[in-house]
Amino acid sequence: MHVPDGFIDAPVSIAAGAVAVAGIGIALRGARRELDDRTAPLAGLTAAFVFAAQMLNFPVAAGTSGHLLGGTLAAILVGPYTGVLCVSVVLLMQALLFADGGLTALGVNITTMALVTVLAGYGLFRLLLRMLPKTRASVAAASFVAALVSVPAAAAAFTIIYAAGGTADVSIGKVATAMIGVHVLIGIGEALITAATVSSVLAVRPDLVYGARGLMKPLELRVAARKADGPAEPSRA
Repeated sequence: MHVPDGFIDAPVSIAAGAVAVAGIGIALRGARRELDDRTAPLAGLTAAFVFAAQMLNFPVAAGTSGHLLGGTLAAILVGPYTGVLCVSVVLLMQALLFADGGLTALGVNITTMALVTVLAGYGLFRLLLRMLPKTRASVAAASFVAALVSVPAAAAAFTIIYAAGGTADVSIGKVATAMIGVHVLIGIGEALITAATVSSVLAVRPDLVYGARGLMKPLELRVAARKADGPAEPSRA
């Protein structure tokens, strides 16, 4: 999914960069409402997790491989605005340190892998929670479906960008078939990782999952009350 330098022409890359800058600007404002003493440390951990997970590829089909995008996962854990920032920082660091995605294509990568995945994934996640019972299993199921849909949505967004400014001598039909088809399969892996991670955090600290706030009560430590002994009866002579 990481787009290299020169794969998209300059005008479209600049336009995508403007979209990415605008999206990050909105996210910076929105993140102020999401970050607090609980979510700030989790945001750092989420970004680190997405960074590490994106470096690990898993086989898909016909010699292709995929990796976690992480937009939906980050949005559910720490909020959509903060999620955009987490994935954007990850993409910037990968481009600078590992040349994974070109710097001139950074706007394209942020638009597809940060903005689109968060908008599509978190939007669907919230919609599903309105229709499902307010349970932990529902949150896990909604996160699975949302992550599954977010990956081909990002692939479709890239296909549109390629149609507008792609420089490779490959037809748009072939690009759409290859990108969306393969990323439907990659989405299954994304969905499994997202659902497993969200479920794990819910099991121990449900109050830390931004997307589940207000749905479930935090875990409470209950101590069984001991029955007080009644006054001893006076002994009879």
